[in-house]
Amino acid sequence: MTTDPATPRPDLAAERINYAGDHLLTETAPDDPYRLFDRWLTDAFAAKEQGVLPEPTAMVVATSVDGRPSARTVLLKEVGPPGFVFYTNYASRKGAELAENPWLALHFGWYPLQRQVRVEGTAEQVSRAESEAYFATRPRGSQLGAWASPQSAEVASAAALTDSYQAFERQFADREVPCPPQWGGYRVNPTMIEFWQGQPSRMHDRLVYRRSGDTWTITRLAP
Repeated sequence: MTTDPATPRPDLAAERINYAGDHLLTETAPDDPYRLFDRWLTDAFAAKEQGVLPEPTAMVVATSVDGRPSARTVLLKEVGPPGFVFYTNYASRKGAELAENPWLALHFGWYPLQRQVRVEGTAEQVSRAESEAYFATRPRGSQLGAWASPQSAEVASAAALTDSYQAFERQFADREVPCPPQWGGYRVNPTMIEFWQGQPSRMHDRLVYRRSGDTWTITRLAP
């Protein structure tokens, strides 16, 4: 696909929005970051109902091995002490990297609300029982896809993936689809959670919760 030379290119240097969100103040912030996250998540779902934020649970997961970071988007499936839960193929690139280095970062970009949340911590696999319980709630098509796709591996063609999917359709035609052995959840145990609220003139509010043992402390960062 080529760009029509008559079409003007966007002026990236001039592109900006002057944010005007509610102030995020240290003195009114809850002691527990999960309380603030729940409040913001509720607002994100309200924005979904209004048609301005299509996927409030979408989050970027960033991993790093040998100083080389990689990032991808997954969906949040559970949150609250002790952490944030998502599900994936353990044999995927992210799974292999987390096996080598459990430290990771999460990012929620709720841009229509002029908000972001950053999380840093370590990931560990949830219990097999938790993975199987969640897998049972997935649509059947997604369950079959978990079997059919060797996530992150090279495949010969799109047709090869279709053939694989159809093969598992036949295999599980008359019964429930079990949770694949290589598929399951991770729970991210955070050591830091940052809340970012856009403000005019780039004077954004940034509150950071840092955990020491079972105690959270709050500090404000310059934008």
